[in-house]
Amino acid sequence: MALDNRWLLRLGGFALHETIRHWLDTLDLRVAYHDPQLDPAHPSNDRPRIYIFWHEYISFPLYLRPYCNIAMLLSKHRDAEWLAHTATMMGFDTVRGSSQRGGASALLELLEKSKNMHLAITPDGPRGPRRRLAPGAIFLASRLGLPLIPMGFGFDRPKRAKTWDQFAIPRLFSRGRGLMGPGITIPPNQTRDQLEQHRQRVERILNQITTVAEDWAESGLRLEGEVPAQPRSAPLAGRREAALRDPFWIQAAAGTIDLSEANLFRPAPSAEVCKAA
Repeated sequence: MALDNRWLLRLGGFALHETIRHWLDTLDLRVAYHDPQLDPAHPSNDRPRIYIFWHEYISFPLYLRPYCNIAMLLSKHRDAEWLAHTATMMGFDTVRGSSQRGGASALLELLEKSKNMHLAITPDGPRGPRRRLAPGAIFLASRLGLPLIPMGFGFDRPKRAKTWDQFAIPRLFSRGRGLMGPGITIPPNQTRDQLEQHRQRVERILNQITTVAEDWAESGLRLEGEVPAQPRSAPLAGRREAALRDPFWIQAAAGTIDLSEANLFRPAPSAEVCKAA
């Protein structure tokens, strides 16, 4: 029975992999950057970072950034088994654990992997509350000395699953939009109160950049710095110089937009950030 269950989980992971790949293939996907060199697929990005985004949009980075030397933190809960197999098939390493189950061992594994890999965390997972940032990502960034990279995603009026995170299911042939903000540094040796202040700040930033991405997707506006997105892997070491000449990176570098905290929280931030070209 255990063997059968393992095969069923792998089959479910494969089915989810194929669904995400073919479903998102139909979408008009566009992204914009504060700094494209922070992208894990960028040829110049050789420093580990911690990428954070809300759980409901996990399909977006899974689809767009396969084989980018990323270890993704996923829970040990059975609900995450299919997702773990899917992530592996899409070229992600996985670390299993959460504050409820396997937290200590997961932390040790993340510490080891962060020496030569990027980390990806959905900081409201594995069971919510939705868009409430758990303190683990803040502690990890402070402990490792790695910057947090907030990523906001949005689909145009997606269907929402009846799950704790209201998982976003994009409509076929609709729009998907992604934003990558600047790095956020959490100083070392912080007190509990200081870590909580950082947690609240990062939560606000992540919520705001997600809201801006969602408004952009729904509006249909074009950004001055947007670039069409497609799945892109990190280049091999010997191909980095050639990859720098990729038109995608040239266009992305020429069209950066201000996604700083100060600009995100200006009055009417969506109108300020999402300027029509």
